[in-house]
Amino acid sequence: MLDCLRMSALKERLGLIAGNGKFPFLVLDAARAQGLDVVVAAIKEETFPEIESRGATAVHWLSLGELSKLIETFKREGVQRAVMAGQVKHKQIFSSIKPDWRLAKVLLSLGTRNTDSLLGAVAKVLAEEGITLENSTALLEPLLAKAGTLTKRAPSEQEQKNIVYGRAVARHLAQYDIGQTVVVAESACVAAEAMEGTDATIERAGQIMASLDPGASMLSRALTVIKIAKPNQDMRFDVPVIGVKTIEVMRQAGASCLAVDAGRCLLLDGEAILQAANASEISIRAD
Repeated sequence: MLDCLRMSALKERLGLIAGNGKFPFLVLDAARAQGLDVVVAAIKEETFPEIESRGATAVHWLSLGELSKLIETFKREGVQRAVMAGQVKHKQIFSSIKPDWRLAKVLLSLGTRNTDSLLGAVAKVLAEEGITLENSTALLEPLLAKAGTLTKRAPSEQEQKNIVYGRAVARHLAQYDIGQTVVVAESACVAAEAMEGTDATIERAGQIMASLDPGASMLSRALTVIKIAKPNQDMRFDVPVIGVKTIEVMRQAGASCLAVDAGRCLLLDGEAILQAANASEISIRAD
């Protein structure tokens, strides 16, 4: 009888597959606030070590390629529901990874070697083992960008033109899982994200503009950053996120406006992002 009760309690545990950044910490805190026991599968190559002291029921450290160990760990802990939260660098997924036999089988089965196809295949394997992967934003809905202008300053006429053009470009790129961010100046695409990530793309755009006109002021070469969800965005993984660091990178690169998708982009630092943007006179728009 006691064993049955114990297993019933374990089945209510939430598994958290944690990548890097603040996202896993927010999910963990939100889950605990709702009274859930959280079992963390921390990725050795990515997860911040501070996850150990955040009050999880258990923290297990796994290498990126240990899919079998992940499944065994969750089963042993009685996890039947799990979420993925936090970034895993795209280039690391296909370069530094040392797959076990189960993940190697998944990789060999992929028709397209991109993040969506890999994570989708991993989610399918988890489901076959009785572990349902759920939306990573389910516990963080208050942090999803709301529609409208989020900052004190609305986009200027030129910035709005950049947004319209940039969204069209970004949607074409996103459908091939190339990247979710483009940087635009005067309705011309300066940089598009590939495997390097959003912040590195913005930095590169700033460097490109500086090299074109080294003597120009930041204002005369202002950039607009557009970060979108994919056309068929799977909210279980690879959700677009923005943090205070992104605003700082924009400021340094000479970017004056940020456009995101309403309801499909997480503002990880909440009001702190808007405060940082207002302090730098950066406009943020969600549509």
